[in-house]
Amino acid sequence: MEYNKLVDHTLLKPEALSKDIDKLIEEAKTYNFKSICIAPSYIKYAKEKLAGTDILICTVIGFPLGYNATSVKVYETKIAISHGADEIDMVINIGRFKDKEYEYVLNEIKAIKNECGDKILKVIVETALLTNEEIEKITEIVLQSGADFIKTSTGFSYRGASFEDIKIMKKIAKDNLLIKASGGIKNGDDAIEMVKLGANRLGMSKSVNIMEDLKNK
Repeated sequence: MEYNKLVDHTLLKPEALSKDIDKLIEEAKTYNFKSICIAPSYIKYAKEKLAGTDILICTVIGFPLGYNATSVKVYETKIAISHGADEIDMVINIGRFKDKEYEYVLNEIKAIKNECGDKILKVIVETALLTNEEIEKITEIVLQSGADFIKTSTGFSYRGASFEDIKIMKKIAKDNLLIKASGGIKNGDDAIEMVKLGANRLGMSKSVNIMEDLKNK
């Protein structure tokens, strides 16, 4: 298993500096990660630094709280792609979802997917704030929307992905929707288990340590 090609090497801290982005990029090159996941304002900067590599640029939309108006999220997506983003990780409107406004959530995801065109869309649902039944329901909605991935977490709530989250998502998604486990993956064993349970992508900030740990597995 080439775990490195499952990794979105992530730096989304609000205090991140350009030198931190440089370090992230160099690590991504060293380990040949699938992508780097960065704030939208650094897309152009990273695009230049990654020229000549196959490392993708992933960015975030409506992040981290998800309660922007849909039109704002769509515009954010448009700008991000024009700057060179290859993959878009959007946050759903969690309150509207928990209020059972399922049509609103579905239409928002569809609008952003439409703006993405042939770019990959991952839908962040913040499982820490959802019940198991709600995780099942949002997986159904994301599946219906035409998005490419459902993603567990922003990494900014009180917990990230759990094994149970992935089990529930996989039960609904089967092989019809990809799954990104994000946040809280602390070591190689966590990464291995997430993939066994059905994760197709791993969003991690400790990617280098985890890759080194995996060498010993």
